[in-house]
Amino acid sequence: MKAAVLSFPGSNCDEDLLWAVETVCGQAATMVPADHTDLTGYDLVLVPGGFSYGDYLRSGAIAKFAPVMTALQTFAAAGGYVLGICNGFQILTEAGLLPGALQWNRSLQFICEPEPLIVANANTAFSTAYTSGQRIVLPIAHGEGNYYADPDTLATLEANGQVVFRYAHNPNGSANDIAGLTNAQGNVLGMMPHPERAVEALLGGTDGLGVFRSLIEATKGASDRVAN
Repeated sequence: MKAAVLSFPGSNCDEDLLWAVETVCGQAATMVPADHTDLTGYDLVLVPGGFSYGDYLRSGAIAKFAPVMTALQTFAAAGGYVLGICNGFQILTEAGLLPGALQWNRSLQFICEPEPLIVANANTAFSTAYTSGQRIVLPIAHGEGNYYADPDTLATLEANGQVVFRYAHNPNGSANDIAGLTNAQGNVLGMMPHPERAVEALLGGTDGLGVFRSLIEATKGASDRVAN
C-alpha cells in the first residue's frame, strides 16, 4: 500500500498518521502539502486532524479550496480510498465528499477523552479487521464533532449500511450516535475518533490498528484485481 498524508497549514495530526502507516504498519507513506495537485500512484489518501487554516469561518471551510482537494475529488471519483479523521472528516463534508455536516458539540465545549465505540458495519474497506457489534475504544479530541444530516439523509445512510462506527455513549450529540460513515460508493470514510492515536500499547491501546489493517487488505485486493 502507498499512502498520501495530506498536510494543510494548521494540521497537527499528519505526523501521527505518517507514523501509524509507515512505522507501525510498515507501509509506504508520503506527506503531501496542500498546494500539491496530483495524487496519481497512491492507493490511499489520508486527511488528518488538526485546525486547517486555523478553522476560521468554520472547520474545514477554507481547506476545501486548497489545490490538493481538486486532486482528491478526482482520486475519490476514480474509486481511490480516502480516510478523513476529525478535521479531515469536517473537510470531507465541506467538500461534498461525504453527506451531512459537523456542528459544535452539544455541550459547546471541546472534548478530549477515550471514547467507547461500536463497530456498526464490519463489511467496509475500513472495518473488515473488526466484527460487527465489536466494542472498541478510540480517543476523541474535537469541538465540532456533532454530526448532523436531515432525516432523509440519515435514513439513506442507515439503509445502505454507510454508518461504520457509532458512539456507545454519545459525547457530542451526533445524530444516530454516528462517529464514522462512508460515502455511498464505500471508498471514502470520515470519522471523528482518532485511530492513529491507538496503534501502540504505549499510547494506551491498539484498537485503532483495525482501520489501517483493513485498508492494507482492501488496497492489496484492489491491486490484485488490476493485476489480473
